[in-house]
Amino acid sequence: MRLRGRRARTLIGAAIIALAAVTVVGQGRGFGGGFGFRGRVRNFKPDPNAPYDGRFNFVRVIYDCDASGYWWRGLPSWAHGYPTAERNLVKIMNEVSYFGASETINTVTLDDPELFKYSVAYIIEVSWWQMTDAQGAALRSYMQKGGFVIVDDFKAEGDFGSPGWGPFETNMRRVLPGVRFVPMSPTHPIFHSFFEIDNLEIIPQAYNSGKPYFFGVYEDNDPSKRLMMIVNYNTDISQYWEWSGTGLRPIDDTNEAYKLGVNYLLYGLTH
Repeated sequence: MRLRGRRARTLIGAAIIALAAVTVVGQGRGFGGGFGFRGRVRNFKPDPNAPYDGRFNFVRVIYDCDASGYWWRGLPSWAHGYPTAERNLVKIMNEVSYFGASETINTVTLDDPELFKYSVAYIIEVSWWQMTDAQGAALRSYMQKGGFVIVDDFKAEGDFGSPGWGPFETNMRRVLPGVRFVPMSPTHPIFHSFFEIDNLEIIPQAYNSGKPYFFGVYEDNDPSKRLMMIVNYNTDISQYWEWSGTGLRPIDDTNEAYKLGVNYLLYGLTH
């Protein structure tokens, strides 16, 4: 099923309005105060994972971050927006399709064997990502066996103190020596797996300056083969998912972010 133009905007817009009607500003742990928080939230623990019941579960990757990765509300960088952003995305997915996904958001470390039970994995703020050799080997095996990775909320160097692209590339060269990051074209099937997204220039920015960039990591570095990872660089698509029940961003912009998220999930599940 593919949706285009006004119908797509109307359908997601209606779902966002319904979502806003049942969402309280500041719901969960994903939305909160300013960026000036100092210190750390000690012993932050995610919610318990839902046991497998045949439905799709969204899974977010937990990782160790360096000392500068606790800049937002004292949370570790992997936890920004958790679990509100992805929970809202799953709600939208269930509204516009027969997906029937669980609304419980699971979490997993890369070296946990449970990772291989999920076909799509989501990781954010990768400028602060600290990775062990065992985790790198597990991520390599996960992608080579068919797992799909979404990288989001990835700031350019200097934004909110971000170290930028370098640490992520260093980690990925440990995962896949010789890895290439191929600029994505709007003609790629991922942008047409449910909604038609024909122009990547229109993807909104939540707070980053400049334009967003999209890169793909392909099997054998061959763009004609399977896309194993998509990287949203200099943008934070999930911020729109997180804030969609608050009225802080225009519905039209939020629509575009949700369409991208829906396409990512469906592509990851079908390729």
